[in-house]
Amino acid sequence: MLHRGDDMKEFNLYLSNLEKWVEDVLQKLNLEDNHPLNQSIQSYREEIATVRNKNASVDELKNLELKGRKLFKQITGRRIPYGEHQLPPLPYPYDALEPYISKRIMELHHSKHHQSYVDGLNKAEQEIYIKKSSSEIKHWLREQAFNGSGHYLHSIFWKNMTPNSTKEPIKQIKKQIETDFGSWPNFKGTFTEAANSVEGVGWAILFYSPKANRLGIQTIEKHQLFSVSNTLPLLVLDVWEHAYYLQYQTEKGKYIDNWWNVVNWEDVNSRFINASVAG
Repeated sequence: MLHRGDDMKEFNLYLSNLEKWVEDVLQKLNLEDNHPLNQSIQSYREEIATVRNKNASVDELKNLELKGRKLFKQITGRRIPYGEHQLPPLPYPYDALEPYISKRIMELHHSKHHQSYVDGLNKAEQEIYIKKSSSEIKHWLREQAFNGSGHYLHSIFWKNMTPNSTKEPIKQIKKQIETDFGSWPNFKGTFTEAANSVEGVGWAILFYSPKANRLGIQTIEKHQLFSVSNTLPLLVLDVWEHAYYLQYQTEKGKYIDNWWNVVNWEDVNSRFINASVAG
């Protein structure tokens, strides 16, 4: 049995994350009451409440977690055929992040650079999975890693930003940052140092490790090198020169400092909840 002592804080935090995730899903999907998926979500919510109101066994908690993962896959399981990835639209106008990131940078970064990664990923997947180009498999696997990582990271990056930033972490991600890094300023300082340490082209990333049940910070060279396996990115910062040079030129540090003004902590918090539930 899980006793209401040292385990209680972690137990309640886990259930709170589950409940918040269910609430977010219901709000975003806005399903009809009789929709099968809505009924599954409501049933899962009731199971969470039942577990919260008693001393749950480890097996009961594991079953609840497994059901959550299955439900998550059911909700997010839209399948994209090989070679058919598309450039996602920005969730705001190109000039929405000014004065911190200029309209011209956003136009070029999204419509040209990100599009090139989408095109490169589609080409690589066509060669690997459709044409089955076995004689050049090593080349196309590298292209898949580079362009695929570039596409997926940029897709997170755009949503990680908003013109209506809260300027600092909120809700569950705030609590987790304070738990793992001691304080918001400590985390911000370490992440900023990591971003500034990137040489040439790369990213700084806040990730969640399901295995360790904690957050971590990592820099990535290009889009795919030196990443930590089996972790889920929550907050990503592009520090390739094309992300800032037109506006900041050689002042990468100023770009990084200003970027904090547009971080979408609502999105980061949602990603954290999804990661902690489905990881």
